Amino acid sequence: MSSRLPIWILVADSARARLLGAAHRAAPLQEIEDLVHPEGRMHPRDITSDLPGRTFDRQGQGRHAYEPPTGPKEKAVLEFARAIAQELEKARREGLFEHLHLVAAPEFLGILRQHLHEPTKALLASETSSDLTMASIDQIRRALPDYL
Repeated sequence: MSSRLPIWILVADSARARLLGAAHRAAPLQEIEDLVHPEGRMHPRDITSDLPGRTFDRQGQGRHAYEPPTGPKEKAVLEFARAIAQELEKARREGLFEHLHLVAAPEFLGILRQHLHEPTKALLASETSSDLTMASIDQIRRALPDYL
């Protein structure tokens, strides 16, 4: 991430993050970077090489698969959100943007928000809860506030 544009727009879900930028409020959006995280779309069993272990119930004869408190897919999504937040924080420290707009799938928006550093959060101009990672740049622009 090395483009200096005052306005940045992050469009993300658990498997992809597109970073767009604009020179000013009325300027066309430019794609800065496209990060793909295929683990975010995988089935949890496809992420791990082994099946979960088996365990017995303490009370009774039942036997079931042991599931860790946070599954492999959830861990992959959290790692992706953390990586995005770290990249945004690095870009903020380098002065690459002044205003940040988040457009993220509803389930990913909250996760991403939790991982943003406080100084980066201070530059948030808007949040839009919508999955537009596959949308065109024009469709993304129409989903953003007019005042960008």
